[in-house]
Amino acid sequence: MSSSSSLPLQTLKIGIVGFGTFGQFLAKTMIKQGHTTRATSRTDYSQLCHQLDVPFFRDVIPFLEADNDVILICTSILSLSEVLNSMPLRRLKRHTLFVDVLSVKEHPRNVLLQVLPENMDVLCTHPMFGPESGKNGWKDLPLVYEKVRVRNETRCSSFLHIFESEGCRMVEMSCEEHDKVAARSQFLSHSIGRILAEMGIESTSMNTKSFETLVKLKESATNDSFDLFSGLFIHNRFAQQELMNLEQSFEKVKQRLLKKMSEQQSLSSV
Repeated sequence: MSSSSSLPLQTLKIGIVGFGTFGQFLAKTMIKQGHTTRATSRTDYSQLCHQLDVPFFRDVIPFLEADNDVILICTSILSLSEVLNSMPLRRLKRHTLFVDVLSVKEHPRNVLLQVLPENMDVLCTHPMFGPESGKNGWKDLPLVYEKVRVRNETRCSSFLHIFESEGCRMVEMSCEEHDKVAARSQFLSHSIGRILAEMGIESTSMNTKSFETLVKLKESATNDSFDLFSGLFIHNRFAQQELMNLEQSFEKVKQRLLKKMSEQQSLSSV
């Protein structure tokens, strides 16, 4: 089902908070589609923004007072609460749709509902791709979202249409369900990749296909920052259980191997 249904669409003015790699990646597609973007960030991206023809605000107050239809939160998971709590949100001049794109969902939902005035709309999203996996287009890549508090459906649908029109697979899912699934998929794959990195595995001259998959998993995990990995753990309440499950499952496999070895040694000694 189309997330924008038959509602009219509008060109949006989108203010981006956090203009790192992912914010830049999203902005390029939004600009291509004809939306207006502006950015603010703790790091000075004014030179890069000038190249992209994106106004950059060093001061967050004029950014908040600008005519934004949407404020897109592209901070790290770990810095989200600090960044939002430091923003003088009372300076907002109009009802605005706040959207986050973090890799966990209950945490930003809770923070946004806590710090935002009640008349602000909230849409939680997780584009399940990034600059590398989305470099050749977004077709069939998933965009998970929950309309947490949406009164202006046209504006919300217009934002979601950015992803629909690029061919994304639109997955409407509660923040809680997202985090349950992500703990067993994204967090688990990051964890195994990090463990393989600690082991120091490298490609060999006699790789099997399955080992090549492990090497790619290690490389994928370590291409992301440890802050992202720790954010996936600290701010997803289901991740700790999955880490325990991984540890327990490893121990079970280990014990089965040791038992089998013991049986074989017993037979050999007869």
